[in-house]
Amino acid sequence: MHGVRNYLLTAARLLMSSLFIWEGVVQLRNPGAVAKYFASVHVPMPDLAIWASIAIHFLGGLGILVGFKTRWAAALLVLVCLGTAFGVHLPAGDAPNMLHFYKNLVMAGGFLYVMAFGAGAISIDRDSAPA
Repeated sequence: MHGVRNYLLTAARLLMSSLFIWEGVVQLRNPGAVAKYFASVHVPMPDLAIWASIAIHFLGGLGILVGFKTRWAAALLVLVCLGTAFGVHLPAGDAPNMLHFYKNLVMAGGFLYVMAFGAGAISIDRDSAPA
């Protein structure tokens, strides 16, 4: 079962990281438009926040993907997911927005699992993976 577990952990990291890597690339392609969106949802200092967002999404996603400092990357992305859920997607009564709210909660839960179980054997962090 340990062999299968390692492949499942790797597949989970690939799936979970893909959204964040993609979002980092999308934001980098048009930071001005994203900064305008940030301003519309009341993100403080949107012209500066976009660059922090790009770095967090891209580097956090890559860390999860390759399993480097995985628990720290997961902790960072838990904060991003919860911050986005409660700071942007919480307005009750807006069904599409509530879907994004719960999506972010689910992703935060997935990253809590990554924090608890580590990256697995197929990762840069493999030496710190639990047995």
